[in-house]
Amino acid sequence: MECGKPHVVVTGASTGIGRARAARLAAAGWHVFAGVRRDVDARAVEAAAITPLILDVTREDQVKAAVVAVEEHVGPAGLTGLVDNAGIGVTWPLELLPLETLRHQFEVNVVGQVAVTQGFLPLLRAARGRIVVIGSIGDRMSIPFGGPLGASKAALGALTESLRQEVAPFGVRVVLLAPASIHTEAVDKVEQGARRAVEQFPAELRDLYADTYLGMVARAMARERAGSPPEVVAATVAKALTARRPRARYLTGKDARLLAAVGRWLPIRAQDALRRRIFHLPAQRGPS
Repeated sequence: MECGKPHVVVTGASTGIGRARAARLAAAGWHVFAGVRRDVDARAVEAAAITPLILDVTREDQVKAAVVAVEEHVGPAGLTGLVDNAGIGVTWPLELLPLETLRHQFEVNVVGQVAVTQGFLPLLRAARGRIVVIGSIGDRMSIPFGGPLGASKAALGALTESLRQEVAPFGVRVVLLAPASIHTEAVDKVEQGARRAVEQFPAELRDLYADTYLGMVARAMARERAGSPPEVVAATVAKALTARRPRARYLTGKDARLLAAVGRWLPIRAQDALRRRIFHLPAQRGPS
């Protein structure tokens, strides 16, 4: 029997923002395919009347299998929406950042998103569907020690800009979401990752960075905990998927418009001074 619902794939739907997006769309009458990495998460989303896809975006075999599973269900009608949500956040002092860690950040946040988008584009073309890419307000205003994450989101934003123009002739619309402060369990993961990172700092350089780095992460994550709930972003995703004429870019979450304005209009020196004050960073030294 043919399913009469619109169909959407949401990657990174195990927890947090991704799970909230999948649940909201399912409640609104969408048939949701939720990309998760573990069987336990698959059972959880299945219990919420959502179809799980075991999908690690860095694994080519799982991306291909997910595309096949969705194609078998939707048939020639195609796929109405794809939400590229999967991602991780890495914070490190750039001088000490292991290159393999940087590669993994880009493998998940950039290469993995491209792989998923490439895989589902034929189905999206068939339905003249929409792609919603989850970026970050950090692509406009990077913070100290947040370079790996900010750089990956900036790269993803540039790719999204190009993709939007490339697939427009096929009737496929592409939207970039730029969330700001959002409270999810990812906050705890970032803090845990920061403590593990300090343990890996070379002993001779640890004193240069450890206190400043951990203090910055703690203050940044405190702002995230005071941020908007994941449902705020989920509502913006729903709008991007259903609006008659969606915007190319949506800001969402607490302080998103303020941060975008600061990143666009405030001079760099003033931005640096503001970040030093917010994150309690050491004062900049002049020439000796």
